[in-house]
Amino acid sequence: MIEGTWSPAVRGVCLVMTAMARLEAASELQSRLSSLSFSSFPGVTSKQCDSEPPGRLQSTNLTESFTQSSGPANMSETKEDSKVQSCQKGNEEAPTELAPGGGCEENNRAGSCQLSAEIKAQMPPLSAPTTWTSAAVKELKAKLRTEKDSVVTVYRGDIMTVHVPTVPEAKKVCWEFATDGYDIGFGVYFDWTPVTSRSITVHISESSDDEDEEEELEGPLSNEDVEKGSKSQGNSNLAEILPVYRQDSHLSVHAGSHDFPGEGTYLVKFDNSYSLWRNKTLYYRVYYSA
Repeated sequence: MIEGTWSPAVRGVCLVMTAMARLEAASELQSRLSSLSFSSFPGVTSKQCDSEPPGRLQSTNLTESFTQSSGPANMSETKEDSKVQSCQKGNEEAPTELAPGGGCEENNRAGSCQLSAEIKAQMPPLSAPTTWTSAAVKELKAKLRTEKDSVVTVYRGDIMTVHVPTVPEAKKVCWEFATDGYDIGFGVYFDWTPVTSRSITVHISESSDDEDEEEELEGPLSNEDVEKGSKSQGNSNLAEILPVYRQDSHLSVHAGSHDFPGEGTYLVKFDNSYSLWRNKTLYYRVYYSA
C-alpha cells in the first residue's frame, strides 16, 4: 500500500502510535537517569556534603589527633603498670616458701647447735697437759719389753686408740712412748660421757674405719694432715687436750700427764694413717698417778 494513498484515518492511527512510542522512550530514559547515584561517577561530590556544618568536620591538627588517639592507650598502659606494680609488691610482701623438709632440717640443725652450745657451756675448762721429752730411749724400750702388751705394731694406715677411763683412786693420767726407726702421730682427747667401765681398752682400726666410728659416736671429723695437727672434734662431749701431731719418738722418749677434769674417758691416739708403706713398732705405757 503506497503512503500517498493512505486514508486520513490510517494516517491518524500512525501518528498516535508514533507519539506513544516516543513517550514511552522518553519515560524509560527519565527513569534510568533518576536511578543513577552520584557515587557512581568518580570526582562528582554531592551537594549534601557541602551542606554539613563546619563543627562536624574533624580537626587536621596531627598533634591533637595523636593526643586524642593515644589517650585510651595511655590509660590502658597505666592500668597495666599499676597491675604489674601491685603484683610485684605482692610478691615482695609474700613470704618465701621453703622447700619440703628444708625448714625441718634447718630447725633440727639449729636445735642441735643450741644443745651442743649448752652442753659445752656446762663443761669446765680443761687445763693444759704437762709434756716432756727424754733421751733415755734405750732404757725405756728395755723396760717395756718385759711388760705385757707394751710393745705393739701399728700398721700402715692404722690408728690405735687407748681408752682410759677416770677412776676415783687417781688424780691424773700419764703416758710415755717411743718408736723404732720412724716417727708416729700422737694426740690426746677427753670424752665427758659418764664412765660405764673401768677397764683400759685398746682399739686398732684402719683410718677409714676409725673415721666412720668417730662420725657416729663423736660427730664429723676433719681429715687434716697429721703434720698440721687435727682440729677439735665435732662431738659436743669430746674435748681436745693435745691435737694429733707427728712426733719424733724414734729419737727421744715423749711423755706427759694431765689432771682429771672430771668423770670421763681419755682417748690416747697413736696415728699411723699417713704412712703408705711403713709399719711402726711402738713402745708405750699409759698409767694413773695419785
